[in-house]
Amino acid sequence: MRHKDEQWEKEIRKGPFASSPFTEDHKRKVLQQVEWMKKSEERSKGDRSEDSSRSFRPFRPQVGNVSHKRRRKRGPLVAGMGSLVIAAGLFLWIWDDGQLVKPVIEQVYPTAALQLSDGLNTNMLTDKMKRNVATTMRDDLGKQLKIKKVEDLPVSGRIYVEAGNESEKEYAQIWLDAITGNLREVQMRREMQPSELEHRYLRQVPSLLQSIGSTPTLKPVSVQRYVSMKQGELEPISYTTLALENETGYGEIVWQQDKAVSITGDLRPDQVSQAALADARKAIEALSGKAKLDLVRVSRSKDDELGKDTVSFSFKDNYFVQMTEGKEGLGYTVGDANHYEQDFADWEEIEAYYQELYNIEESLLRGEVEPIIKKIFKMDLQAYKLHRNPDHPGMVTFELESSTDVFQVEYREDGRVKMITRGEL
Repeated sequence: MRHKDEQWEKEIRKGPFASSPFTEDHKRKVLQQVEWMKKSEERSKGDRSEDSSRSFRPFRPQVGNVSHKRRRKRGPLVAGMGSLVIAAGLFLWIWDDGQLVKPVIEQVYPTAALQLSDGLNTNMLTDKMKRNVATTMRDDLGKQLKIKKVEDLPVSGRIYVEAGNESEKEYAQIWLDAITGNLREVQMRREMQPSELEHRYLRQVPSLLQSIGSTPTLKPVSVQRYVSMKQGELEPISYTTLALENETGYGEIVWQQDKAVSITGDLRPDQVSQAALADARKAIEALSGKAKLDLVRVSRSKDDELGKDTVSFSFKDNYFVQMTEGKEGLGYTVGDANHYEQDFADWEEIEAYYQELYNIEESLLRGEVEPIIKKIFKMDLQAYKLHRNPDHPGMVTFELESSTDVFQVEYREDGRVKMITRGEL
């Protein structure tokens, strides 16, 4: 049975079937019918007559003399074609509401699915351009958007196609080479319902969540797809982001093409390191002065693209700790996520506030930061040099010239610390 499952997986990855939702019941029915067709064909091989093979052959006028021997040779081939027709009919019957009819048409005639606004001048679009636009939206975005604009850009040698509305959730911009008709650049986005997400993604969800120690029963709630192809790239790259949740937890999975590159989810209690939790509590107490704050949640995020694996502890009153293992080493962040809104009358007050942040006295800042650093990391900052960044008032770094060790500190106008990050900057 495993062999059949492997064959099944290979088959449904082929368009047009890849974009249609499959269920176990669909799978069972198709496999049964395929087996029945195979057995029927084997039984009929021995006694298939010329007349029976003719019954599958469409009528064609005879030109010249065709020998009896040649007609018999064509019989099995035509009968095989008849089986394919039956199989096609079977697949169309399997799905409800004729879901497969449109993908089949698109597979053979992709431009038939293009949606064009009234009065749109498409004379500058060659058949190849139309096919590239249609298949790109179908295969990468998973949906055909109505084309609203076609423009010739003679200076750049491109044809520009715009579909959907920029202010809405579904939008596409496609640049084509005016001479060859090939794709040059692509930017597309779409928000989908979880039920629209291809089965090849949904089937991975439980095992991916389990792989990071999260609850495999989180349910899909929303899907976003973003597709990009920059100048010089050979094909569009799609990113599919699936948000999941249940009554007590949250998760997120990001795929690049068909490969999961980022997995986030709340950790199950048995997957939480008690040593790491105790360390996080001490860090929160050092930052806030509050002891034994209640733990709200623990989550893990594994990002293969960035090469980072992060465990986050969230506590009462919006305090948090993040511990990261990555390509550049270990990272540690402790912070206060509370927002203290500032009321400003005009831009002059805003500029004055940022100037105050930037010009804060180093002695005041060190007096706030150093005790926290010493409690959390058991380190002394006296040998570290402070660096200010005019582009980021309210943030400084402490660096040790003889080491790569760096502390980044965010603070308020009175010097109180909002967040400290060590490493992984």
